[in-house]
Amino acid sequence: MKQYKLRILHPNTLTRLRLQPVMHMLIGILFLLNGIGIYKSPTPNWSMAVFFLILGFASIAFPFFMKRFSNIQAANSLTRMIQAFTCFTGCLYFLENKEPLIGLLLLLTGAASAYIGYAEYKIFQPAFARIDMMGITLPTTFSERLIGWNQLNNVILRDDLLTLDFKNNKVMQLEVLDETGLVTAEEMNAFFKSRL
Repeated sequence: MKQYKLRILHPNTLTRLRLQPVMHMLIGILFLLNGIGIYKSPTPNWSMAVFFLILGFASIAFPFFMKRFSNIQAANSLTRMIQAFTCFTGCLYFLENKEPLIGLLLLLTGAASAYIGYAEYKIFQPAFARIDMMGITLPTTFSERLIGWNQLNNVILRDDLLTLDFKNNKVMQLEVLDETGLVTAEEMNAFFKSRL
């Protein structure tokens, strides 16, 4: 049975990379608001207020300095873990000080930050498209998706792009990271035509 395996850029990578700075900034703004809330309380805890303010400014500034790190993925994952941990521990602080609404908001934000961090980690892992007699298997955030040949009008590999033309007028282009070579690309394109 004929089978091909291509290393590709994860299909969700570009969308996630565009949203990455926005998510860091939103969490930073939330930390700043928490710091201001602690400062304005009747009995302010100065160490917690300063802690939230520093983390807020650091989270907002992180997207601007992210490209300077040699391992962006590790820096981003570490930042997400710190943000999630801070949200969970901040939740306990606000629950202890009889602010259940803020505590619940931080709990939800911490869970969302942990989920986003894990999804980003999975997206940056090597991704592969498997092509066989059944169809094309593509990675999703947590599992895989099989696209049957009966769902496709055309599939072509050219210039390091795998283009999938669906019958519902949707087109998906995946960037191939491995060098396939002219002969292999022609052989794969002939296989695609034979399955359609």
